[in-house]
Amino acid sequence: MRLIDEPHHDGSALYVSTQAPELGSTVTLWLRAPRAAGVTGVRVRAVHDGEPRYATASVDAARTARAVGGYGAADVWWRAEVTAVNPVTRYRFLLETPPGQRWLNAAGPAAHDVPDSGDFRLVCHAPPPAWMADSIGYQVFPDRFAASRPMRELPGWALPRDWDRDPVIPHGPGTAEQFYGGDLDGITGRLDHIRSLGADTVYLTPIFPARSNHRYDAATFDRVDPLLGGDEALHRLSGALHARGMRLLGDVTTNHTGDSHEWFTAAVSDVRAPEREMFFFDPETGDYESWWGFKSLPKLDWSSDLVRDRMREVLTRWIGPFDGWRVDVANMTGRLGAADHTHEVAALLRRALPPEAAFIAEHNHDASGDLDRDGWHGTMNYGGFTRPVWAWLRGEDPGLEHFLGVPGGVPRRDGTGALATFRAFASHMSWRSLVHSWQLLDSHDSPRIRTVTGSRERHLVALGLQATLPGTPMVFAGSEYGLTGVNGEHARTPMPWNRPADQDLLTLAGYRALLGLRRAEPALRHGGLRWLHADADCLVFARETYEQTLVVCARRAPGPELRLGAHAEGVHDAPDGDVLPGDGPSFRVWRLAG
Repeated sequence: MRLIDEPHHDGSALYVSTQAPELGSTVTLWLRAPRAAGVTGVRVRAVHDGEPRYATASVDAARTARAVGGYGAADVWWRAEVTAVNPVTRYRFLLETPPGQRWLNAAGPAAHDVPDSGDFRLVCHAPPPAWMADSIGYQVFPDRFAASRPMRELPGWALPRDWDRDPVIPHGPGTAEQFYGGDLDGITGRLDHIRSLGADTVYLTPIFPARSNHRYDAATFDRVDPLLGGDEALHRLSGALHARGMRLLGDVTTNHTGDSHEWFTAAVSDVRAPEREMFFFDPETGDYESWWGFKSLPKLDWSSDLVRDRMREVLTRWIGPFDGWRVDVANMTGRLGAADHTHEVAALLRRALPPEAAFIAEHNHDASGDLDRDGWHGTMNYGGFTRPVWAWLRGEDPGLEHFLGVPGGVPRRDGTGALATFRAFASHMSWRSLVHSWQLLDSHDSPRIRTVTGSRERHLVALGLQATLPGTPMVFAGSEYGLTGVNGEHARTPMPWNRPADQDLLTLAGYRALLGLRRAEPALRHGGLRWLHADADCLVFARETYEQTLVVCARRAPGPELRLGAHAEGVHDAPDGDVLPGDGPSFRVWRLAG
C-alpha cells in the first residue's frame, strides 16, 4: 500500500501554528499535497458552535519552494486560517481532485462522506505540562524491582518469597499475598540503570499500606507503606530523582479503596458516620458496591462532597515528592448505572493540581470519550498502540487466554490491519491527547512483550515502534532484559540483578540504543507522523519537523526492497542511500535533510 502520495495533515507544529491555542484565537493550518494526488483546491471545514463553516486555503509558495521534509519538489503546501471558536474545535479538509471531491480527516483521505468524530481537533483547554512531551517513562512495581535490605517483618497474611529462587505465582491462592521484599530505597539504588535506558520519569504502582502486594486495596492514603520504607524512603527516592533532573509519578485509586481503609471501616461501623455517604450502601441489606464485585474493593460514590474533598486533598498533599499521577480505573471512576460524574471528577481533580503536574488515566479500551476535555492529559494507550503492535508481531502461539481483555487470545493481523488500528484510534482523539498518552508494550497488568512476540528480533521491532511513534514510551521494568510472563501477575517477575541467565544483554543494548535515539532526535518527540508504506510485513513512516525528517522502516519478516526516493543517512542499523533493505525482522531509521 503506497501511502506517500496521500495528502497529509496532523496536529504537530509542522501543520498547526500553535500547540496551545487560546479560545477565540486565529490558528494557521497547513496541508501537504503530493503532486501525484492531483489536488487543485482546498477548503477547511471547521465546526463553530455546532455548525460547519468553510474557509478557502491558498498555496503557501514559501513552503512549497523550500520542499519541507526532504522530498524535493514533489509536494504542494496549502495554508488556511481558522478560529478556535469552542474549547474543542473540530475541522477537516475538503479537497478538489480530478476524480472529484475527497475529505481528509485524522483517519486519512476518504472519497465518501465522513462523520465529525474523526476530525482533527484544536483544543483550547489548558495544555499539559511542557516536560511531558519529552519524557520517557519507566514503570516500577515496587515489591519486585530492588531490595535495599533483608526482607522486613511481614504481616501474618503475607507469603514471603525468595527473590531469585521462588517463581511468581501467576494465579490462584497466594497470588496477591506473595512478597519479595522490594522497597523504595532499592529503587533509589538503581537509578543509574533507569537513567542508562534514556528514561527520565519513573512511575510507581501504589505505595500506600494495603493487604496485597499490588496495593490497589489501600488501607489509608495518609502514609507510605512501612514495608516500602515509609514516608522517608519516598522523599529519598524523590530527592534523588529530582537531583538527576528526573521525575516521579504516583498511582492512586479514585474509583475505590480497600475494605480495610479507614474511611470504609468508619462507614461500616456506624450507619450515622459521615463516611457512610462516601460509598454505595444498600439501605435495606447493608451490602455495598465494589469494583467488579470484589468486596475487598468498595466503590467510592462521587456524588458525595466528602469524597470530592478528601480525594482532592489526597492528590494535592503528595505533590512534591510526586510530579503527577496515574489514575487507576479512571474509566470507571464516578460511573455506576445512571450516575456518570467521570468528566466532572477528572476536571475537579486536575484543577486541584498545579499546572506542572501530569495527570494520566488508566483505560484499557477506547478512551476517546473521556479525553480532550479539561481533565486527563492522556491515557494508557492499550487500544491504539499495544493491541495493534501485539497483533502484528505476535509469535507462533503465545498461548494467552485473552487479548488485553478480549476473549480468544492474541489474533494474528498483518501490517495493513495494524495501520488501520493505529489510524482509527488516533483519529478519535486530538494530537495533543495522542502525544501525551502512554505507549506501552506491556505493563504490570498484561503479559510481557517477549512472551507475545516469542523472539528477541520481533521484541526489538516492537520496541522500535514504541520509541519512534507519537506518544510517551512507558517501559515496564524488566522488559529491557527480555523477561517473560503469561499474565499481569506472572509478568511481575523480580528484576534479575543477580540472575545472569535471565539477562538478555542484546535486548538491553537495544533498549539503550532505541530509547537513546528518541532522546537524541527532536523529530521523534515533537515531529508529525506521515505513513509512507504498509504491507503485510512492513510499515514505513516519517517523523517530521520543519527542519528534519526521520524515516522509519519496521519489518516483521523479509520482503522486497523499497525505494525511499531521496538520499538518506542511516542513523539506526541502516545504510546510507535510498534503499530500504528487505531483510527481517528488522528495524531501521534514516535521516533526510530538511
